[in-house]
Amino acid sequence: MSGGVDSSATAALLLEQGYEVVGITLKLWPQDCVSRAEDKCCGPQAVTDARSVCHKLGIPYYLIDEAEQFQAKVIQYFAAEYKAGRTPNPCVMCNQNLKFGRLIDRADQLGAEFIATGHFARLERRDDGRVLLKRGRDLKKDQSYFLFSLRQDQLARAIFPLGEMTKKDTREVARHCNLKTADKEESMEICFVPDNNYGGFLQSANLVQKHRGEIVDLRGQLLGHHDGIEFYTIGQRKGLGLSSPQPLYVVELDAENNRVVVGDDSALDRDEFTVDRCNWIAFGEPPDSIEVTAKIRYNHPGTPATVITQPDGRAKVKLHTPQRAITPGQAAVFYQDDLVIGGGWIVR
Repeated sequence: MSGGVDSSATAALLLEQGYEVVGITLKLWPQDCVSRAEDKCCGPQAVTDARSVCHKLGIPYYLIDEAEQFQAKVIQYFAAEYKAGRTPNPCVMCNQNLKFGRLIDRADQLGAEFIATGHFARLERRDDGRVLLKRGRDLKKDQSYFLFSLRQDQLARAIFPLGEMTKKDTREVARHCNLKTADKEESMEICFVPDNNYGGFLQSANLVQKHRGEIVDLRGQLLGHHDGIEFYTIGQRKGLGLSSPQPLYVVELDAENNRVVVGDDSALDRDEFTVDRCNWIAFGEPPDSIEVTAKIRYNHPGTPATVITQPDGRAKVKLHTPQRAITPGQAAVFYQDDLVIGGGWIVR
């Protein structure tokens, strides 16, 4: 229960369907850091709203402290990825390790069979026991991308009641049940980063210190200096502090040499990259070659690609049309129509 309309509607729908429902909010911040999450899905207002919804629905409610695990599995990962010159995706890691990791452990303690969330995604349970993941019916809200790393044992315990619904539908469910979250605005930002200022968060949380390095062009010519590669991402144009007759963009982050490499717009286009730590949902052992639609970031529309799998858990992705700003550290998720085939993490 995040304190938002989606999880509120989820609880109401499950009750209508005859489930015995328990509401749980994960407290992800230690007490001295709670101001960072004040209006987010784990902050004080969220807890108040979630508790109010559970009271209205007449179901038990628990607030469970997972701040230590959140720090270790999400925040430290977030900082480490930026330090390594990669752009992280903390929502995938939070789903994998907290919502469908620690929360399943809590469900076992409560004797609960399933974990339900307000994700806009769908599940299909095959006769052979395999669970398939599909896009949510509302493609504008589809969140299957953030769930690509879930294992079969995690998907088997999951329920997504909103998978066939639109955002408008969920608000109608909440209004019908007179829930206070029915018209609550949703946050599109990462829950622990105020104002979408990643660099500011990393500094204020003492996860990254400024450290001077070089900004160079593709030939290695010195153009200027930076305060740390952690404050840049592939495709970035603003904030470089460089004077140039043509626009320059970040095309590479070289952590080993503490360098930001810039180039013109054409240097951002690539038609091939590698992913590691692949997770295959549609099958146990992937075929040697798979034709897919690849999403290289959450808000990417997807593009046709050929995925060539490798025995070491990696895969080579050959795009049929070059794409802009393919970013190490981001997830590449592979689809066939609505079906999530699997995905992996883009490497440098």
